[in-house]
Amino acid sequence: MSSAALKELVRFEKDTEQCMKCGFCTYVCPVYQAEKIESGVARGKNELAKALLNGSLELNRNLADRLYKCTACMACTESCPSKAPIPRIVVAARADAARVMGVRFPYGLAYRNLLTNRKMLGNFLRVAGFFQSALMPATNGTIRHLPGFMSGLIKGRNLPAVAPRFLRDMVGEVTKPPRGMKSVMRVGYFPGCMNEFSLPHIGKKTIDFLTRQGIEVVMPREQGCCGAAAFLGAGDFETGRRIADINAAAFPDVDCIVTDCATCACTLREYPHFLADTPERQESYGKFAGKIQHVSQFLIDTLSLSSSSFRNAEALKGKKVTWHDPCHLNRHLGIKEQPRRILKSLADCRYIEMPDASRCCGMAGQFSLYYYELSRKIAEKKMESVEASGADIVVTACPGCQYQLQDNIARLKMPQKVMNLMEVLG
Repeated sequence: MSSAALKELVRFEKDTEQCMKCGFCTYVCPVYQAEKIESGVARGKNELAKALLNGSLELNRNLADRLYKCTACMACTESCPSKAPIPRIVVAARADAARVMGVRFPYGLAYRNLLTNRKMLGNFLRVAGFFQSALMPATNGTIRHLPGFMSGLIKGRNLPAVAPRFLRDMVGEVTKPPRGMKSVMRVGYFPGCMNEFSLPHIGKKTIDFLTRQGIEVVMPREQGCCGAAAFLGAGDFETGRRIADINAAAFPDVDCIVTDCATCACTLREYPHFLADTPERQESYGKFAGKIQHVSQFLIDTLSLSSSSFRNAEALKGKKVTWHDPCHLNRHLGIKEQPRRILKSLADCRYIEMPDASRCCGMAGQFSLYYYELSRKIAEKKMESVEASGADIVVTACPGCQYQLQDNIARLKMPQKVMNLMEVLG
């Protein structure tokens, strides 16, 4: 295959030489552990990328399937003696596959038309929410289960409920600190899709907590989806750039940009690495990405809040609490201790460290849509860790992980409740 057809992958050609073929990745790759297929592990995917680059292999649908069958958890890079960035090589190869063969229907259509138009996405979800509430009984406040006669459509999955009111209907574009409190900082808030359309109470909690610390919070209506599904998951870099242009222009006058979604935080920081195809975009995306902070990082590292700043929500009192590390927060962003410090500071509950807390839960965005059965197999290992912890409540900081944990806890009829980090703060 010509280098012109592999315009994204050739940028990572030197990285493909870092792999030593030692096989350490086979011990930690969640896909390989579930399937035991060499092309499913980082070492095998790197060999596929090298074969594409030297022309001994052509892009085709079977190869694209192997590229998509990766959770991008970064466990391989973490365990690799030479730190080979195979997930980034995989994303670049996905981009070339998407450009040559297109994104599979109907995902490509949805990404191009819905993720780049916030109003259209909101209207679509309002309609979907109407039918969802009519057809799907609620198993709790945030997930719904499709009736048995329709379960073949989604293989028994518990789906996120669309909220009756979206976050932008609940808060203004600017939320100031309480009357009489001096504003110490002006911060942008990026809720992402889940915390705007499905879990708006989490976004409201985040905004309220920040304003109580003297932060003026700006939630621009011009912002949109982070684009993770489009360009990191599907390799649709063209749509990714349209999304990045929108978001980079939406926050002109803020000190930093805070998000409570680990996936959003990671994705927004990746704009300059993958999508900056011109000097202008490199400058714009670089400036934007440099302002992004996950809320746990912001509270601990930027605001330097003490333990006394955090108090339990009523639901945590007397409970045992554990923490699940989202891959995007832990390995991609290196944020590990900050959320634990917050949880350990809560006085009226007991913190328990979960065994293998950083093990991938198998969600990985569209991965769990394409390969739900495989996603469930990966999640089973995480469920063993949840059970072994003996905790009553599992806390995380990624809405995707939250739904994956809820889906599998409900499926296995386990007693644990799943909460977002900002939900646990009273």
